[in-house]
Amino acid sequence: MNLPTDAPFVSRPAPRFAAGVLALGVHAVFVLLLVFGVSWQTQHPAPVMVDLWENLPKAAPPVAVKPPEPPPPPPVKAPEPVKAVPAPKPVADEPAPPKAPDIALEKKKAEAERLRKQKAEAERLEKLKAIQAEEQQARAEAARKAHEKQLAEQKKRELLRQMEEDLMQRTADEEAANAALAMKQAAERAAASKRQTEVARVVGQHRDQISAKVRGNTRLPDNLKGNPEVRCAVRLLPTGEVQSVRVTQSSGNAAYDEAVVRAIEKSSPLPLPADRDARAAFVPELSFVHRPKE
Repeated sequence: MNLPTDAPFVSRPAPRFAAGVLALGVHAVFVLLLVFGVSWQTQHPAPVMVDLWENLPKAAPPVAVKPPEPPPPPPVKAPEPVKAVPAPKPVADEPAPPKAPDIALEKKKAEAERLRKQKAEAERLEKLKAIQAEEQQARAEAARKAHEKQLAEQKKRELLRQMEEDLMQRTADEEAANAALAMKQAAERAAASKRQTEVARVVGQHRDQISAKVRGNTRLPDNLKGNPEVRCAVRLLPTGEVQSVRVTQSSGNAAYDEAVVRAIEKSSPLPLPADRDARAAFVPELSFVHRPKE
């Protein structure tokens, strides 16, 4: 009986094993003695001589031959009686030999164990596949997040670069606008200054013309001494016509003051500049200063 490999080792009692070996040895010695005795008493047959003929002679009538008597059989010694080997005495407290396991039960157990191992291996492979799938998914998720982070950083850098370019462009535009405004203001100031200079020149010319015209129409009194100054406020129309004359600062000589007023009224219309800005210095009221010797 073939026992399973995982069956526990059963130790045999030493006395019974020795007795069996001794009995087998005695029987083997008896068998050898019997065979040796028979072969020693057996006689070998005599050699046979045969004549060879080229042609068979004519057959002679058969002669009755008396067969030889067989030799008597050799005496056979009777085998000695086999001495009975006493059975070994049972050892006290010796455990009973284990019964042979049931082959079907062992096969069933082995098949169950194989199925259990196969199931465990399948579960291990499934767990391994699940772990590998989770690791692959984790790597893919990490790669996706890294890609998204890289895109976000790239977008942020692009936005910062665009903002810097916009700021530089706005700064350049503002500087250009400020420069243009400064140039425009400088040009306007220069033009205004030039305009003011021109207006002042025109106003001065027409003041001199008005003064000359009034001086030509002034009849100075005989008792006038020195070079007295009289100031008058003259109300004018845009056409230069005199509406009214009022003394704002007397010269101290009433006859001289009245002579200047009559000269202004007689000089109407006064010569006014055609330029509107220059005319604004005369209309609607002109501050007129007159000295007889100027």
